[in-house]
Amino acid sequence: MTEITVDDLRRIMREGVGEREGFLDGDILDLGFAELDIDSLALLETATRIEREFDVNLPDSLVTEAATVGGLLAMVNEALAAQAG
Repeated sequence: MTEITVDDLRRIMREGVGEREGFLDGDILDLGFAELDIDSLALLETATRIEREFDVNLPDSLVTEAATVGGLLAMVNEALAAQAG
């Protein structure tokens, strides 16, 4: 089963949002996207990149409901597991 890791997500978010000093360093799983200065457009861009790289469908409505980085990570991994069947 394919699974996205926090490091995968961190890389994808940096690619979509851009690299800033200290951006996404440390323990980010419990941080909200607003705390990270990531707006809904950047979050949807992140989801699009995840969809392409991991060949998974992530409905926009679910993505925007993710309150934290950890929540998004769990949602992606649940979608991957369901897709794998």
